[in-house]
Amino acid sequence: MLDRLSPQAPDALLALIRLYSEDSREDKIDLGVGVYRTDDGDTPVFAAIKSAEQQLVDEQDSKSYLGPEGDMGFVNALMPHIFGADPTMGGRIAGMQTPGGTGAVRLALALAQKAGVRRVHMGVPSWPNHAQILADLGMELVPFDHANLDGSANLDAVLGAINGAGADAAVMLHGCCHNPTGIDYTPAEWTAIAEAFAASGTFPIIDVAYQGLGHGLEEDAAGMRTVLAAVPEAFIAYSCDKNFGQYRDRVGAFYILGQGQDTIQTAFSNANALARACWSMPPDHGGAAVRIILRDPDMTKSWLAELDTMRARMRSVRDALAATGCAGRIDLTPLGTQNGLFAMLPVTKEEVARLREDHAIYMAGSGRINIAGLTMANLPKFVAALAKVAV
Repeated sequence: MLDRLSPQAPDALLALIRLYSEDSREDKIDLGVGVYRTDDGDTPVFAAIKSAEQQLVDEQDSKSYLGPEGDMGFVNALMPHIFGADPTMGGRIAGMQTPGGTGAVRLALALAQKAGVRRVHMGVPSWPNHAQILADLGMELVPFDHANLDGSANLDAVLGAINGAGADAAVMLHGCCHNPTGIDYTPAEWTAIAEAFAASGTFPIIDVAYQGLGHGLEEDAAGMRTVLAAVPEAFIAYSCDKNFGQYRDRVGAFYILGQGQDTIQTAFSNANALARACWSMPPDHGGAAVRIILRDPDMTKSWLAELDTMRARMRSVRDALAATGCAGRIDLTPLGTQNGLFAMLPVTKEEVARLREDHAIYMAGSGRINIAGLTMANLPKFVAALAKVAV
């Protein structure tokens, strides 16, 4: 039976990690892996997470099953930070825990499919796993250009997708800190997007994976909230990987905006059935730690301070890159107005290979770089190498 299987291409980023680890050059730079790094190159556990985990060790008295919905204390504790002062929008929003943001995206798309969605319009480039999940579900991906050549978001393209999607389609958007471009919609553009969703009846799916890493928790949620205020129904996929540093603990949540409790309960009966068949129940440890933090004012304050430090460091790197102007033919100026961990450079695969082979700079073949892989110490080397290669 197994001889019927065809070999699959290995994950490109995993291969890049291996190449980087095998490189003995002391001045090597890793811009490939999508995790936050300090100025020392570390990806530390948040102090607030450490405190919460110690409390779990001291006080948790059972590892019994919770059910497919997971830790509802965690799900509900997140909601004011995601949705604002009226976190349920008058009883119209409810959620459940998922194994990371990936699990939330998978559940959102599977439930949309069960509700009759056959096509998903999505700006490209996007996080590669979006397309892989759609393909695995047998759903059609309808791409549109996310960005303009000048580094701004392509508003005409997204409005065209929303207005022309049709009754059996949805449009998926990044809530903030777009992966991989870092190019977000402006507040005025979010208003136009919300109006288009409201007028067309197209179903929105919003992936919020980096809240707090752009301009702040409130600012990064503003666009999503603008859409939710304008539409009767929507799905929201949420990740705590980056803003709580919970990468390997797989901490996420899936939220549904509906028109009333009956609709929401029916939707969640279907979501729970899908989750039960896929992962049974989400892992508990990371979500429990986040719940403890968000219920404790002092721990919440500590978490927010750590998040502020991360955001400020990435902003300083972006500002420094933008201040250099051009590196060879690459204009780095737009990076200063973009947000989050990632940016896209218009380099060829051959230039990416030269950066790796000649200068020990590792980045994805697509041109995506992890801003947090740069420091004030290695940034001049990166800019100089880019200028030599991208002529």
